[in-house]
Amino acid sequence: MMQTTHLISIPLKTQQRISSTIHPSLCHSAVKVLTASALIVTSLTAISMLNLPRVNDIRQHFKDALTNGVYTTDKSGVKTLELCGASFFADEEAIFGEVNHAYVKAELAWYDSESLNVNDIPGGAPKIWKQVATKDGWINSNYGWCIYSENNHKQYVSARNELIANRNSRRATMIYTRPTMHKDYCEDGCSDFMCTNAVQYLIRGNKLHAIVQMRSNDVVFGYKNDRAWQFEVQNRLLKDINALSDEKYQLGDLIWHVGSLHVYERHFPLING
Repeated sequence: MMQTTHLISIPLKTQQRISSTIHPSLCHSAVKVLTASALIVTSLTAISMLNLPRVNDIRQHFKDALTNGVYTTDKSGVKTLELCGASFFADEEAIFGEVNHAYVKAELAWYDSESLNVNDIPGGAPKIWKQVATKDGWINSNYGWCIYSENNHKQYVSARNELIANRNSRRATMIYTRPTMHKDYCEDGCSDFMCTNAVQYLIRGNKLHAIVQMRSNDVVFGYKNDRAWQFEVQNRLLKDINALSDEKYQLGDLIWHVGSLHVYERHFPLING
């Protein structure tokens, strides 16, 4: 089938309204992407998707923000670069820096164990995990527990079975956080408010797409490790669906939506490094 591309122009008044309502210190690059590219929408068989920015566009945003001195201050008073409402294709393993594959392997093993104690991370818990855990090592954010555990309703199995039963479903979701997180995050000296809200899986154009929605994501360490986990789950889900159904699908896009995507001041040297 022939691929057709449609350009949707944004009226000048709409561009001006967007520019006047979005604070420039937060989302100025997002406005430039929308207006400059004129919202390219590609229709391929049954798929309609915005032509979202890619990792390289996000990387350039933070370079521009650092050059222009566009800062915000976090809860601890630390200077940060922040992009609010970020949406992009997570088409690279890292935005800045290199992936620590040894640590990613250890964290994936810990997630698969479903343990809610950071002392069970192979090789020992990193400093950041110890900082947010209780004095005995308990946390909320074992993502394997979130999607695999019977205590959290075996959401991976539910999403898998949903897509096998109905390839066009919009119900294949895995919900990570919970309403009680507002009090759970600080119990017993813990400080672990889960960063991932939910992930939705869609089969469109014979491909399995994953759409990740996060409340908060650190560009340097958080993105690399979270992206590795989500990519792993997407691949596992694809393999299981192909093995258990009569259909054979391919790997689709990994799409990243983040409320606050940010770089801490201590990592500023990595941006132009």
